[in-house]
Amino acid sequence: MAPTLTGDVRNKPPSYLQLVSAFANTTVALSDVSLTCLTSPSIADRNRPLAVCAHGFPDSAHSWRHLMPALEDAGFRVVAPFLRGYAPSTVSRSGAYQTVASSLDFGALHEHFGGDERAILIGHDWGAPIVYGAASIEPDRWAKVVGMAVPPGGAMGLAFVTNTDQLKRSWYMFFFQHGLADMVVPANDMAFIDMIWNDWSPGYDATDDLVHVKDALREPEHMAAALGYYRAALGDGYRDPAHAAAEQTAQAVPAQPTLYLHGANDGCIGSEVAESARPMVGENVKIRLVDDVGHFLHLEAPDVVNTQIVEFIS
Repeated sequence: MAPTLTGDVRNKPPSYLQLVSAFANTTVALSDVSLTCLTSPSIADRNRPLAVCAHGFPDSAHSWRHLMPALEDAGFRVVAPFLRGYAPSTVSRSGAYQTVASSLDFGALHEHFGGDERAILIGHDWGAPIVYGAASIEPDRWAKVVGMAVPPGGAMGLAFVTNTDQLKRSWYMFFFQHGLADMVVPANDMAFIDMIWNDWSPGYDATDDLVHVKDALREPEHMAAALGYYRAALGDGYRDPAHAAAEQTAQAVPAQPTLYLHGANDGCIGSEVAESARPMVGENVKIRLVDDVGHFLHLEAPDVVNTQIVEFIS
C-alpha cells in the first residue's frame, strides 16, 4: 500500500499579496537567456543553504508563493526563476528549449547566487525533470532533490506505450506538435489554459495563478517558447547539439536523497504512473501520494506539501 498524506486542503489561504509582498525580482544574465527570478529576503545571506525552485507548464514562478516563505522560515534562501522563455525572463537566443537547457540554467543560478554543496532543488511538472537533470549533471552542487507531478525515471515513457488511460490524459502533448496549437492555445484569452487547470486540479480556484500564467505567455514569442519545450521533447523542435553530452547524463535518476510527491487526483498524470516508478528508482527516492489533491498539489494543499518538503530537506 502506498504511503499517502492527508490534510485539510480547502482552508482559506493567506491572500496573494500577503504571500508575495516580501519577494524581490532579480534578473540574472546568462549566456543564452536572461532569467527573472523571485528571491526571498535572505537571498544574499550565504550562511544559509540555497533552494532553487522550478515551475512547470502552464505556470509561473508565482506558483512558489506558499513554499518560499516556508523555506525562508526553515533557514533557506530561495530563488524561483521564470523558466527560459516565460516572461519576464527572455526567450532563448539560440531557440533551445530542450529540458537539459533549463537544467544547465539551474547550475548557472547556483553559481550566480553563490550556492554550495548544501543547496537543494525543487521542481513541479516540467520543473521536475529539469531539477532531476540539474542534480545528475552536477551532483556536487546539490544535496537533496524534491520533485512533484512528474516522477523520476522512465515511468512516463513506459506509460506512453503501455497505459492507454495515460495516453489519453497526455493528448495535449501530441496536440502541441501541430501548428494548430499556435492558434488554439492563445485564443479567447487563453481559454485552453483555463481548461487545463480545471482538468488537472478539479475544484481548485486558480484565479490568482492564471493571471500570472497568462502574463508569462501572452506575447507570441513566449507562447512559442512554452510550446517549444514539448516540441523539443517529442517532436522536431530545435535541440542545441552543444548540450548532447549533458542530455545523456540528465536522463538518470538523481543519486541524491530525493522526495517525490504526487496528487492522488492528478488529472494530468495518473497516480498509477507514480506507483509504477517505484521499481525504477533506488532506495534514495521516497515516493508519496497526497490524498484529495490534483496536479497543482503545492497550491491546493500548501500546508501538507510544505511540511513534507521542509521536513525532508531539513
